[in-house]
Amino acid sequence: MNLIKSAVLTTMLAASSLMGAEVLATVNGKAINKSDVDTILKAQHISFDKLSKKQQKQILNKLIERELLVDVASKAGVEKDPEFVKALNNYKKDLEIKVWMDKIYKRTLISDSEANKYYQEHKEQFKTPAKVHARHILVKSEKEAKDIIAELSKYKGEELKKKFIELAKEKSTGPSGRNGGDLGYFGQGQMVKPFSDAAFSMKKGEISKEPIKTQFGYHIIYLEDKKPAGNSSFEEVKDGIIRKMRQEQFSKTIKDTIENQKKSAKITSTIKLEDNNSSK
Repeated sequence: MNLIKSAVLTTMLAASSLMGAEVLATVNGKAINKSDVDTILKAQHISFDKLSKKQQKQILNKLIERELLVDVASKAGVEKDPEFVKALNNYKKDLEIKVWMDKIYKRTLISDSEANKYYQEHKEQFKTPAKVHARHILVKSEKEAKDIIAELSKYKGEELKKKFIELAKEKSTGPSGRNGGDLGYFGQGQMVKPFSDAAFSMKKGEISKEPIKTQFGYHIIYLEDKKPAGNSSFEEVKDGIIRKMRQEQFSKTIKDTIENQKKSAKITSTIKLEDNNSSK
């Protein structure tokens, strides 16, 4: 009885191990695990689970084909071929450098206080231009535009905004019509000049008094919001600053390491090497 229990337990553990490994396929007894596939896909910043069923099949077929070709190459004795040995040694060098650099980068950390100091010293880099948030109704004729303005002039405040959105959905020929004519925030010059000039000359919560003609037709504008030029806050740009500083510090560490190694290394060359600091 104990032997039966032991056999059952062993079988269960083996099955559990296979499930944990998430074997996607086997080729001549060699398993292709999902974790192996994810390692290959890591460079593309995607995982096997995020792929479509079609993409998963394509990837798996490629890996199965690779295993089949590895078997053929191995039986042909490629591992003993001088070209293979030379290529493998070069690859090992590159891999050693990559793994070492990855470790250096992980250890290269920038604190919030360091990033904030950079922000304070380079505030001019984080200026934001004036922006407006506008809605518009686009129609084909000037008469229709003027009729809409006349109808909207009966309303004020939130009622005006509500009615504008309603008419934009009903009458606007522009693609934003279904969203109540919402164009979001935009800066000076991001829209065609007549439209942009009109929007930036308006006050928050008002509509254009006259139709604005452009190559697209006649516009009625509702100005939803206006933001003056200023500076992005530290919180808005902190992540970008940290990435920039981290990359710069990492690059400096690598450069300094190379320079230090050059000082103590014995280097000979059949070609005259230029000084890295040369301006030539």
